[in-house]
Amino acid sequence: MSTPSFHRSARRRPSPSGRASVAGVGLIEVLVAVLVLSIGLLGVAALQATALRSSQSSLERSQGVIHAHSIFDMMRANAAEARTGAYTMGMTCTVPAGGSISANDKSTWIASMQQDLGLDACGQIDCVAPFCTVTVRWNDSRAGGETATAQQFRMVSRI
Repeated sequence: MSTPSFHRSARRRPSPSGRASVAGVGLIEVLVAVLVLSIGLLGVAALQATALRSSQSSLERSQGVIHAHSIFDMMRANAAEARTGAYTMGMTCTVPAGGSISANDKSTWIASMQQDLGLDACGQIDCVAPFCTVTVRWNDSRAGGETATAQQFRMVSRI
């Protein structure tokens, strides 16, 4: 027995408004997802760059404190000269000449500051017995962005 002919033509054909109208929707969804992901990744990269700048600035501040403590330690090791004002010097960015113990200490101090904080790091020591004030100044341009930002740290101690 043969199959009736009406069964062969009974297959459904997709309607014109069915598949053809949703064919590009998946691609658009993927493009939107990639756009959102790329904006998020750019935000993370900017956050990382800001964190690196802040970390460098924090390191330089810590080094400034360490250098202030180091010159105080040098002055305490040579307290007799420190109390007479041998360590007193104005704000300077040039490494002073050595000679005496106090001159060698100041020279070593400025040179080590410039090694750690950059060539424009400067220092000042003002001693009026029994107190000494040490000032450390450096350029913190990484934290400030495009413009150079002078940072200064001042510490007072009894010698």
